[in-house]
Amino acid sequence: MPLLTIRGTRLLLVLCLTMLTASFNASAQRTLIDQLGRSVSLPDHVDRVVVLQHQTLNLLVQLDAADDVVGLLSSWKKQLGPDFARFSPRLATLPMPGDLTAVNIESLLAIRPQVVFVANYAPPEMIKQIESAGIAVIAVSLRQDQPGQEDKLNPVIVDEEQAYNQGLQQGIRLIADVVNRKEQGEALITYAFSARAETADRLKDIPDSQRMRVYMANPDLTTYGSGKYTGLMMRHAGALNVAAATISGFKQVSMEQVLSWDPQVIFVQDRYPEVVKQIYADPSWAAIDAVKQRRVYLMPEYAKAWGYPMPEALALGELWMAKKLYPQRFTDVDVNQRANAYYQRFYRQAWQPRADAQ
Repeated sequence: MPLLTIRGTRLLLVLCLTMLTASFNASAQRTLIDQLGRSVSLPDHVDRVVVLQHQTLNLLVQLDAADDVVGLLSSWKKQLGPDFARFSPRLATLPMPGDLTAVNIESLLAIRPQVVFVANYAPPEMIKQIESAGIAVIAVSLRQDQPGQEDKLNPVIVDEEQAYNQGLQQGIRLIADVVNRKEQGEALITYAFSARAETADRLKDIPDSQRMRVYMANPDLTTYGSGKYTGLMMRHAGALNVAAATISGFKQVSMEQVLSWDPQVIFVQDRYPEVVKQIYADPSWAAIDAVKQRRVYLMPEYAKAWGYPMPEALALGELWMAKKLYPQRFTDVDVNQRANAYYQRFYRQAWQPRADAQ
């Protein structure tokens, strides 16, 4: 078949799919404001969404809306862990028409979504391309940003507490509203912030001079400084993030820098178990207090010490971290029991600790 004919056929197919999608979404009767501050028109009832941001996918599962997902980002297993599919096995069978910063518009149109969720830092041309096909786009950041910072991956944040506390609540409410799960969204918010307050109450009398110095070790000497939720998570757990005064955002540091910080405790995210082994095996780390005292801890799945907040990080992750740092203040708390209660309620299945959990 001549090349021109092939291109013409593909163009006709895209045009037809675009018309079908526009017709499919013609019932749009409400307007929402997303976390880029954009006014978005979408149908009253939404039950077909494509998710190109892993935090949003995680929240949709907790809102009991996994069955509304008809497509997802290609890196979802890397971002959420391969075991995440146990919460909704059908996720592993869904098409993947894009990722955090790119989309295949033909593949997307073939799925016929009503709404596409994207990260706040998705390229503007990517958002425009999807909208031009007649599909509503909802951008999620889980932050309340200053004007001009809404689309940044590493924004300038004046008040981290307000930015992430208000932003998480806004983000959950936005996602829940899109998929008609407002009641579930409010329950998730109430649970997370109530649990956080209970942990904070046990730590409120620890002065800064006595707080544990903590480093978050990611692969290739990357870590979180100021302006990311991880630092706020440490603060709520009674810790001092050793990187916060030196770097902002998510960045790579030098071994010399880590040695100068000399953290008392090192935490490693659940998705990077190999980092714990690397730290103990590498002589470069041997002089660090946390290594000498064998206080390098692999975090559980629910801790989610990411650059963005998640409700289980507030409800469970900060508690787990606080108990590791100040065990004497939490002798009456069974964190795994708390995790099981959370998972039963919001994931609708029991909590399963990994075999190498610490």
